[in-house]
Amino acid sequence: MAKKPQLRAEMLEVKYDAEHWRLLRKLRREAIKIMDVLNNSHIFSIVHGSIARGDISEKSDVDIFIPEVISSFIVETALERAGIPISRRILIQATPIYSIKAYIEIDEGRSVSFPLSNLRKTEREFYKFGGEATLEMLKQEIRTPGVDKRLMLIEPTDEGHIESSIIGRENEVAKLLGVSVE
Repeated sequence: MAKKPQLRAEMLEVKYDAEHWRLLRKLRREAIKIMDVLNNSHIFSIVHGSIARGDISEKSDVDIFIPEVISSFIVETALERAGIPISRRILIQATPIYSIKAYIEIDEGRSVSFPLSNLRKTEREFYKFGGEATLEMLKQEIRTPGVDKRLMLIEPTDEGHIESSIIGRENEVAKLLGVSVE
């Protein structure tokens, strides 16, 4: 079931328990392992979404994204040399005008994706909008703000995060995230 935008004006502080922090560290370690392999092959990558923001759940996936056009052969070779198996390959195009993206699925919860043609500005900003983190940010345990599927802004704190609706605050949130309002 799709999550609907929340129309709440207030902010909600969410404090993470020990289990949440444990799961976040585990998922980030999995991301670091894959991103290290890519980095060792001179492939820049990011992790995006809940792992970058910190508001993970048991259903969170490790989604690694390579923001530049690259040959799938280079990506697959880097993964295979490191002993990371590839379970399937998928091509996805969200709409007819969006760039086709390749998805290399490692297993049900881990994947690496990359565009097969240059991304439009808004396509690239999508990852920043949802929150993205580099390999160095993960290693330094830095979380980043971003917007979840409910259109709630997630702003990391030392104890968890603060969430608030972006509805009616689009300009402010775009500026915070470094993206255009579009």
